[in-house]
Amino acid sequence: MCVIGLGNPGKRYASTRHNIGFMVIDRLADALGVRESSFYRNYSFAETRHQGRRVILCKPETYMNLSGEAVSLLLAKQRLNLSEILVVYDEIQLPLGQLRLRKRGSDGGHNGLSSIIENLGSERFPRLRCGVDFSSQGVDLAEYVLSPFQKEELPLAADMIERAA
Repeated sequence: MCVIGLGNPGKRYASTRHNIGFMVIDRLADALGVRESSFYRNYSFAETRHQGRRVILCKPETYMNLSGEAVSLLLAKQRLNLSEILVVYDEIQLPLGQLRLRKRGSDGGHNGLSSIIENLGSERFPRLRCGVDFSSQGVDLAEYVLSPFQKEELPLAADMIERAA
């Protein structure tokens, strides 16, 4: 099993809505007792065991819109098939705090997911959508997803990250 959290590398993006996938990976790593990660070409990863099964945690380091390049390389390097991955990412179509698990599907307008689908040549992989909402009127979408959660949103976001992990 490989859990892939989508986000953008660097401190500038660390606490943004677009990095909810990275936040879930960090929380999952804590829960599994993972202390070290490695870097391979364009992704960071950690490998551990949970309940006797191999678990890989991955963060593409390519920036969101090129995530598919890293995911494709990861699958080849680790000899994983599509049914063995779970992609975790932010979803503006869901209210903040809501999670939705799907076996497969379209990119829904998400550029990171679009890149993965294009690079893998398939929509047939599981994904966990993490609701970050987008009900702000007059705000640019890119500006919104690349901004941090507001103070009043933090408890809902933290709870969602915990449940996702």
